[in-house]
Amino acid sequence: MTEPSKVIHIRNVGHEISENDLLQLVQPFGVVTKLVMLRAKNQALLQMHDLSSSINVLQYYTNVQPSVRGRNVYIQFSSHQELTTADQNSQGRKGDQDSQPNRILLVTIHHMLYPITVEVLHQVFSPYGFVEKIVTFQKSAGFQSLIQYQTRQSAMQARSSLQGRNIYDGCCQLDIQFSNLSELQVNYNNERSRDFTNPSLPTEQRGRSSQHGYGDTGSLYALQSSGARGPYFMILIAFPQMGNAAAIAAAFGGGLPPGVTGSNDRCTILVTNLNPDKIDEDKLFNLFSVYGNIVRIKLLRNKPDHALVQMADGFQAELAVHFLKGALLFGNRLELNFSKYPNITPAPDTHEYAGSSLNRFNNNAAKNYKYCCSPTKMIHLSSLPQDITEDEILTHLEEHGTIMNTKLFEVNGKRQALVMFENEEQATEALVCKHASTIDRSTIRISFSQLQSI
Repeated sequence: MTEPSKVIHIRNVGHEISENDLLQLVQPFGVVTKLVMLRAKNQALLQMHDLSSSINVLQYYTNVQPSVRGRNVYIQFSSHQELTTADQNSQGRKGDQDSQPNRILLVTIHHMLYPITVEVLHQVFSPYGFVEKIVTFQKSAGFQSLIQYQTRQSAMQARSSLQGRNIYDGCCQLDIQFSNLSELQVNYNNERSRDFTNPSLPTEQRGRSSQHGYGDTGSLYALQSSGARGPYFMILIAFPQMGNAAAIAAAFGGGLPPGVTGSNDRCTILVTNLNPDKIDEDKLFNLFSVYGNIVRIKLLRNKPDHALVQMADGFQAELAVHFLKGALLFGNRLELNFSKYPNITPAPDTHEYAGSSLNRFNNNAAKNYKYCCSPTKMIHLSSLPQDITEDEILTHLEEHGTIMNTKLFEVNGKRQALVMFENEEQATEALVCKHASTIDRSTIRISFSQLQSI
């Protein structure tokens, strides 16, 4: 049996599995200091900060089969005690032996949460030389592209610089090989193919495939066009700035959840069947801010179980209605409908939240759209004090229901936790009452987690 090591060896790592997926698998047990993806072998090497962390990983996954994106992966101690620079460079050297350098690159994109177009690829690859032609297509390996440079040297430089990097922050990883083709044939200039040496080529007729023989592009672009409201915003390597449509595409894989149209323009929601003895504006803010930024909230004094919630835009309002309709809170099942009023008129009895720093979608919208879901039994706590204990978390939350399990962990040096309640109503109450509460001078953040177990 291999003796314990800080380095963990993971097998059956498919191309759809990203570095972030593997990090999420082990980060609850400790800090990860190094990670090497061995794509050619469907394996990965991952180094924990200390030996006890890696032992905890192995002990846990001895009894629980780890699964990532529906694929079982297999974890064991590595024969390496430390990952060195040579280990991290070995993947690139092995890849170089697969084919001879050529001016045409075959690019496979893994973990593709954003749509990738000819324009995106051109901006990513053109800094390394003149790109003559680009063809994109869908194969069983995923989304692929052939990129033809004017010179072989440019292709070699691009592969050396971009191999293994992400186009977008945390996704769309580039897997680059040299193609054995000598020349690309481009018949049309459109969103799927482009000949930059011949701008006079026609666009394709609707319904016709633009590049026979390279692959089928239809399914990808049917997905890309669904649900997006307006043009996608380009995100280049190391510049993860994002527009609303791209954030939505990232969160929902290019489409939208069933029942969400993406076309709603009504920002104000009428919430009924509230528990008037326990609800207030701040608690409604804590719940509805999971789905978007809040502008203002008004409790209807003549109807104590009614409230109006104005979201920042119609899409966020639609998400809130979709995910919260029928949710249980303080013993009542919520009813949500779009209000006939386009906004809430400012008044002494309305609460303003437009400038609140607690609005979750002020920064990193993609991350927050990704966490939009119906209430779950599990909540995720962040911005915790560094020295907090599980007992302190239990004491802070136990008044809201039966806590089945807790897990403290660290991500990028910041303390976080998962807490599982007996049911969704208890978890929702904890979020509503304790989001933005204070523990030891730290204002904690709470959201729903889509994990099924700890």
